[in-house]
Amino acid sequence: MKTDDLIRTLAADNGMQERPVSNLLLVALLLAVPVSAAMLLATLGMRKDFMDALGNPFFDLKFAVTIALAGASIAISLHLSRPEQTIGRWGWLLAIPVGLLGIGIMGDMMTPQRTTWSTRLIGHNSRACVMAIPLLSLPVLAAALLALRHGAPSRPALAGTFAGLLSAGLAAAIYASHCTDDSPLFVATWYTLAIAAVAAIGAFAGSKVLRY
Repeated sequence: MKTDDLIRTLAADNGMQERPVSNLLLVALLLAVPVSAAMLLATLGMRKDFMDALGNPFFDLKFAVTIALAGASIAISLHLSRPEQTIGRWGWLLAIPVGLLGIGIMGDMMTPQRTTWSTRLIGHNSRACVMAIPLLSLPVLAAALLALRHGAPSRPALAGTFAGLLSAGLAAAIYASHCTDDSPLFVATWYTLAIAAVAAIGAFAGSKVLRY
């Protein structure tokens, strides 16, 4: 091959670099989240007093916690998508949703309530919660895993776990618009169980899909 031809080939290869994983993940989430939202609207629907409930700090807290979990997990997932990366100090990002939920629980326990703490913990929608959040997370999880495949995670199961957490966080935020159980005690119990299930699914899927 002549020198001029080699230079042109190298220049062409340099111009065909893949898009960053962050861009692919953003596009994937923008496509998948509306699918999950449509699934909720087509099945459970939004709670009838949604607009009035926005004035309830415990209702608003559900969105703050779940979106914070999704945001932290997105950042950690992108970090783990690069080769030879460990979670390291990035794990401290998870302290944000945990801390918000802890503050909410303390506020719930200190606020005079008409019902007992055990009643608020059990709630009225526990079965729907642990079923709906994993189902609503599936489109998002599939899209996230497809995007992260364009990276090179050294720990595919761990990367899959955080893909599950980001998917479950977004799905839980969507489900929260339907859920009428606003107590942080309910969120800490049933939302956490549902999110943990999705994280486990993500770990298993990631170990297969993200391996290179």
